[in-house]
Amino acid sequence: MKALRTIRLDASDTFVFETAAEPGEWAVSGAFVFASVDPSTLKGKARAQFRSGFLGVQSLGWSTLVEIVETTVEERARAVDVLAAHLKEQFGAPDLAMARAAAEQEIDFATSLAEHPSGMLAAVTRTVEEGAIRETFRSLRPAASRPPAAFAFLQASDEDEGPTEEIDLANLAKRAPR
Repeated sequence: MKALRTIRLDASDTFVFETAAEPGEWAVSGAFVFASVDPSTLKGKARAQFRSGFLGVQSLGWSTLVEIVETTVEERARAVDVLAAHLKEQFGAPDLAMARAAAEQEIDFATSLAEHPSGMLAAVTRTVEEGAIRETFRSLRPAASRPPAAFAFLQASDEDEGPTEEIDLANLAKRAPR
C-alpha cells in the first residue's frame, strides 16, 4: 500500500504557509478546509495554502510537496483515526462516525494519488472554476539527464510519455502566490 507523506526539501514552507506540516506526516489534499471559504477573499499565506498546499494529517499544517511512500494498513488506520478526530473537533463533524467516514474518503483519495513509484513527489494546484474547487496534481521525478542536483526534478505526466517540463524546486516558493 502507498501513501502521500509530507516532505520538506528546504525551509520555504515555513515562510509560505501559516503553519508548515512536519516532514513525514500523512498528507491529504486538504481542499475540504476551504469548503466554506470564498477563495477570492484569501490573502497572503492563506491564499498560498489554498493554491498549492497539501494538508498534513497530524499537524493540520501545509506542505508544498508530498512524497509517495510505502505504508502499512496499521499506519493507514492511525491516519484515519487522527484525521477523524480533527474533523470532529476542528471542522464540526456532527459525530465520530461521520468524521470517520469523511476521513476514510480523504485518505482513500490521497492513496489514489500515490499510484506512481515510491520516491516520486507530487504537487497540487487549486483553482476555482464555475464555483467549484478544482485540483490539478503533478508528479515529479528526479532529473536523470544531468548530474543530480539537490532540487532538480522533472514533471511526469500520467496521460502521455511525451516531453516533460523541468521544474527547479529551489524556485518553487518564489512562484507560490502571496
